[in-house]
Amino acid sequence: MASDSGSELQHPRRNLGNRCRAQAEKFVKLARKDPERMFENLQWGEQNARQAILHDFTDERNWHTLAHIKKLLGDGEGMYRVLNDVFTILGREAGNLKQLEQVNMLEVGVELLSASLSADPLDADHWWENGQSGDMVGYLDDFSERCRHLDFRDQRANIIFGRRLERILKSGRDDLFIELVQHLLAHRPGNHELWLELGRLHEKRSEWEKAWLCYDHVQQLLPHSHVRDSFRERLTQRMDGEWKSPGLDTRSQFLLRMQELAESVSSEESDLADAVEQDEDGVESEIGISEVDVDEFELQKLLSAEDYAAAFFLARRLVATGEEWASSYLEQARSGLEIGDD
Repeated sequence: MASDSGSELQHPRRNLGNRCRAQAEKFVKLARKDPERMFENLQWGEQNARQAILHDFTDERNWHTLAHIKKLLGDGEGMYRVLNDVFTILGREAGNLKQLEQVNMLEVGVELLSASLSADPLDADHWWENGQSGDMVGYLDDFSERCRHLDFRDQRANIIFGRRLERILKSGRDDLFIELVQHLLAHRPGNHELWLELGRLHEKRSEWEKAWLCYDHVQQLLPHSHVRDSFRERLTQRMDGEWKSPGLDTRSQFLLRMQELAESVSSEESDLADAVEQDEDGVESEIGISEVDVDEFELQKLLSAEDYAAAFFLARRLVATGEEWASSYLEQARSGLEIGDD
């Protein structure tokens, strides 16, 4: 228990979340004691419950408190938004979202929230314990299949699933971690901490080119970090000679794969139907536009659809191949991702 208390003291945001939740619960008690000011007290309770979630969205008690207040207020639309937010954090799984269209929120919203968080806890330790209590192999197989289709563009979803992947890595399942972490990074390419973790793992496994690609991405995001340059120095010393970084083809294929993973959750088809024609024999024919025009059109389309992750990797790939005109699009994509983080 002493270690738990110490851990709490080291998490100021968690402490603030606990304080706001306690304040919200006090207003709920006041609302029950004073019917004349019930609505006013519940509104104050709702504000504090929202603040609790802003400080610590990983504490399920904060979500339960807000949902309970929504029910007391008779706010069915508000209950819907709470559940939709939770399901967004859990990767916007289609089956979960469909449930929201078919239920009376005020009747079963709280129960649906409890059932969802019980089956899919926000706390990574509790999530791991759920697997240990049964068939861990099957549990991770199901989790892996979900990860290949979930939407991790929400920063909070990236954090929740990133912590789960940390548990997988600590259990010695390196290959599974490497496969699944790419889905998170494709959707949130600015997660430099996860890129760095992946680079270290590749370096540990002597997968030099893959490690360099990860470190290069981190240094692109944080030029002052010099992690790529430090890695090159370590390799040069180890090999007693100059080490050649991955060639353009390798880098281009890496960025293309990340772009494709990022596009996998897009609801719209990402084709160029209006840029190319399909003839009767099934052979595509150009209609008088250059390759640059096609790439620029695709970038504009992705940015317009706010698919910033896919636009980021496409622009990076173009810049890496010498297409400097794509630099402005790279900055637009980077800005879009940063706005999403805020």
